[in-house]
Amino acid sequence: MSKSFKMVAKTFFGFEEILAKELRDLGAERVETGTRMVSFFGDKGFMYKANLSLRTALKILKPIASKRIKNEKDLYNFIGSIKWEEFMDSSDSFAIYSTVNSTIFNHSQFVSLKSKDAIVDKFRNETGKRPSVDTEYPDVVINIHIQEDKCNVSLDSSGASLHHRGYRTATNIAPINEVLAAGILLLSGWDGQCDFIDPMCGSGTIAVEAAMIACNIPANLNRKEFAFEKWLDWDLDLFEIIEKSVLKKTRDFHFKIKGFDKAPSAVRKAIDNVKNANLEDFISIENQNFFEGEKEDKEKPLHMVFNPPYGERLELDEEEFYKNVGDTMKKDYPGTQAWFITSNLEALKYVGLRPSRKIKLFNGKLESRLVKYEMYSGSKRTKFQEKKSNTD
Repeated sequence: MSKSFKMVAKTFFGFEEILAKELRDLGAERVETGTRMVSFFGDKGFMYKANLSLRTALKILKPIASKRIKNEKDLYNFIGSIKWEEFMDSSDSFAIYSTVNSTIFNHSQFVSLKSKDAIVDKFRNETGKRPSVDTEYPDVVINIHIQEDKCNVSLDSSGASLHHRGYRTATNIAPINEVLAAGILLLSGWDGQCDFIDPMCGSGTIAVEAAMIACNIPANLNRKEFAFEKWLDWDLDLFEIIEKSVLKKTRDFHFKIKGFDKAPSAVRKAIDNVKNANLEDFISIENQNFFEGEKEDKEKPLHMVFNPPYGERLELDEEEFYKNVGDTMKKDYPGTQAWFITSNLEALKYVGLRPSRKIKLFNGKLESRLVKYEMYSGSKRTKFQEKKSNTD
């Protein structure tokens, strides 16, 4: 039986708890949340499954060594003491990425270079050959994190960030990150049990992630490769077993997912991305202005999630735009749970509706809010009275 070991899943601020739930649902052991990360235990097969399945993880790291260090000599000796021959050959290439928050070291680049020297010197001294550095297509990706005097060394099992799902080849202006989109959907409570709409869909990312959640399709099924495929202990047979097991857990979806955008160029890109994700049976993309349409069936519940354009990427009259958002939702979308993310916190007052929830997130470096508006079929007061009479 494969041995269990500690791993760390990196994520965005605000997604720690939903990532922890994802991990527990997958079967992870000893799950603990931190800031922008969740640690857990599992075996090699679980590492493969986590990379394939997790929607809100950016990276899956495998810690291999940890030590307190006082200076650059300590760093060099520590990195050189690691049994790198267990993870790579002298013929392999590698890349080092460092994160430093310390008074001992000022530059992450210096830490990476010093660590590179230690690894190269170790191989050269022991084998007469040295591995090469390749920052574009390395065989092994090494992650070094220094917090004051604590140095943690990990192998990056993912490689390129896990938001690179593999389905999005065409993008619009400032497309939403796939992990951010998936996290917003999970925070909104989307579970695939009603119709769904993204009324400002851009290149279709939210609609695609919504369909994958609804059908329980592994988030990274379309991804071309993971870093662990180049490791010395890569087990193709085990990976294929894991892949088949997660695909068996997909489920049927009996509702509609729609994406609207008023820009024909965005619609074309969204259609291409939906096709790349093999989700044409579940998602329809239409060239439509949200402010000029209305809900198709006003009696049926609807889940709405969108990422409206904002001043950082597009010029718009913010007061008029957000007022139109509020008016359209209120007038034309009864019986709808509407969620959107915005970094324009001041502009929210123009919506003219009181959000029932506000969640702090970051869209890139921009502090943002994910807000929820509940559109009732009648007035809110009527709904309250109906609920009260049912409990009397």
